Amino acid sequence: MAPVFGEPPAYVRVADDLRRRILGGELPPGSKVPSRAQLADEYGVSTNISLQAMRVLTAEGLIEGRPGSGTYVRDTAVMQRLVRAWYRDARGGSPFAAETRAQGKEPGWQSASEFRVPAPESVALRLEIVAGEPCVRTDYTFTADGKPVMLSASWEPMAVTGGTPVLAPEDGPLAGNGVVDRMRSIGHEIVRVVEAVGSRPALTAEATRLGIAVGLPVITIERTYWTAERPVETADIVIPAERYQVVYEFPVGSR
Repeated sequence: MAPVFGEPPAYVRVADDLRRRILGGELPPGSKVPSRAQLADEYGVSTNISLQAMRVLTAEGLIEGRPGSGTYVRDTAVMQRLVRAWYRDARGGSPFAAETRAQGKEPGWQSASEFRVPAPESVALRLEIVAGEPCVRTDYTFTADGKPVMLSASWEPMAVTGGTPVLAPEDGPLAGNGVVDRMRSIGHEIVRVVEAVGSRPALTAEATRLGIAVGLPVITIERTYWTAERPVETADIVIPAERYQVVYEFPVGSR
């Protein structure tokens, strides 16, 4: 005999109907969602049930609460492609800028560097240095048409760049150029890039800088640039998962 299943819980039925209204355009992006009390009256449930339903839709990224204002349908932008082909030689400028302009958008970024920052254990492992060895840490917020695209925390050993004109990534004769260009100028030729991709919820500070809700999923990339002998830079990159597809582009050729 086939099992008999009962109706789904009341909060699931409320969430399902609200989701239908949102995705169907009855409640368009930016519109205010009825309050818990209003939903309770409309669906004939308790306010606790309507709260549970709203929590489901918040977790799905369909609605968001605004302190002192209420709950609104989120404006989910069309997902954009973020092409990871920056290993290509882009002499004389930033690879990020070149890729962004190729997509018809105006690139920009803000940065702040700190010097002689002790390398944490996780960073030291990727750079093959001793934990605590002094590095230059540079935090970036990258933008396209003025909107945040991704964050990056870059680490470079001072044993590599110390005493050179490119010690500060965003200062000096090659300010604004990519890692490949800067390292080449001091005799370090980049031959490969390693990227480890993951995902997790956005932290509070990241969400604030990216303009997204805390806890929404982000794509994380641990990127490390290598010469033939050693790694010379590593970075932790954070990208909003709801806005961007990370696309990898590789050349194919015969040997």
